[in-house]
Amino acid sequence: MGDRDWGIPVESGEVMSVATILIIEDQASVRKLLVQMLEDAGYQVREAANGRLGLEQFRAHPADLVLTDLEMPEMNGWEVIVALTRSYADVTIMAMSGMHPDELQKATRCGAQRTFQKPLDLAALLQAIHAELRQPQLN
Repeated sequence: MGDRDWGIPVESGEVMSVATILIIEDQASVRKLLVQMLEDAGYQVREAANGRLGLEQFRAHPADLVLTDLEMPEMNGWEVIVALTRSYADVTIMAMSGMHPDELQKATRCGAQRTFQKPLDLAALLQAIHAELRQPQLN
């Protein structure tokens, strides 16, 4: 684990295997911050700078959770959400955006389980990720 305290207590032995998270975010500074936070929390993290690259990465190496921005070049977050949910019924997706809250509701209708308004509340985001990944998978 890293040396930063992100405000989420994690008991040792609580996670049986390391979950993989794919971050799809076009802003390098935001992507870097999220990668650092999630790696410090013990997750394996992959990243993509736009929706097209993120979808390609997911297809090559599926992740346990996808965290995507909505407004990006080449392929926006809504297109990513729709493409993933059509091909992978059990994919867990969280969306984030600095746009109007109505746009976040649209992401939920497209298939995102949770949404977050930018600027991000990092502790709340990490807590939500932790909660989603601890839920039993339905098969």
